[in-house]
Amino acid sequence: MRNLQDQLDRFAGVAAEPRRVARYPVNEAMIRNWVEAHDDDNPIYVDDAAARAAGRPGVVCPPAMISTWVMAGYRRYREIHRLRAEGHTEDFPYSRLLSLLDEAGFTSVVATDLTQEYVRDIHVGEHITAHITIEAISPMKRTALGNGHFITLLKKYVNQDGELLVEERFRLLRFAPESRKDP
Repeated sequence: MRNLQDQLDRFAGVAAEPRRVARYPVNEAMIRNWVEAHDDDNPIYVDDAAARAAGRPGVVCPPAMISTWVMAGYRRYREIHRLRAEGHTEDFPYSRLLSLLDEAGFTSVVATDLTQEYVRDIHVGEHITAHITIEAISPMKRTALGNGHFITLLKKYVNQDGELLVEERFRLLRFAPESRKDP
C-alpha cells in the first residue's frame, strides 16, 4: 500500500487536465433556464432593471451556476465512459490517477463535499474558463462505504481576461465497495 500512496502523492498539485473553456459566453437564456429549474426568484438574474436597481451593471449570473458554463455535455461524458470501458486512459493526470485507483480496486465513487468562494459577480457576455488542479489525495481511509481515498480538486473559474470569478474545492471518495464491513 505504501507504494500506491507514493504514486498517488505524485499527483498532488498537478493540473488535472487541460483547461475547460466554455462553449458559449454567459447568456440570459441559459441563466433563465437555470433559475427556473431551481425555482430561484431573485430578480437580479432575469430582470435588467432590478439588477441595475441593486447596483449591478445589468443581469448577473447566479454564482452557483459557474460549473454549467464549462460542462462538456453528454456526448463527451459518453465518450469518456466508452474509452474507460475499452480500457483506454486519456493522457491527462486526472485520468491516469483514476486508472491507478481502478487498478488498485478503488472503482466506486461518491461526491462528498463542495465549497465555493465567490469573488465577484459573473456578467452576461463573459467567457468562462476553468483551471482544475488535483489539490490532494488522502491516505487510505476506512469509511462506511469501504476503504478509499479522498481526492480534492481545486477549480479556479476565470473570465476571458483571466480575472478570478469563483474558487471551488470539490472532494470525492474513490472506494472499494467490497471492503465494506457490514455490521
